[in-house]
Amino acid sequence: MWYNELVRISVERIKSLCRQRGNTLTGLLAAADVSRNAFYSLARRGTVLPRSLVAVCAQLGVRPGEVLTDDDRETEAMRSLLAEADAIAGRGKGMDRENVRHTLLLLREKPIDRLRRALVRAQKPDLR
Repeated sequence: MWYNELVRISVERIKSLCRQRGNTLTGLLAAADVSRNAFYSLARRGTVLPRSLVAVCAQLGVRPGEVLTDDDRETEAMRSLLAEADAIAGRGKGMDRENVRHTLLLLREKPIDRLRRALVRAQKPDLR
């Protein structure tokens, strides 16, 4: 199955990246404060993913990449959202950028999820 072919470290790829940057693997490991034993122990593993994550994904029937996030993608999505909020707020006099951003975030959610959250919030006692 797919979970037997999980994410592994490519020592050759790391060595190639070191060479491209004029570094050695030894220099990289020293700068990263990673021992050679720790590095090669990881490199020998069948996967660098935690067993618990592999088990959860196996139960869900999905690849681990489907539940992992890429911070760069999220950062880019947030920048795009902020740019859109700025553009909208700039068109209307007195519009609050944060209100526009919040509204855009809410519009990305499913209507049923927004409704459920509003109903839960409506049932909470006033905390003033």
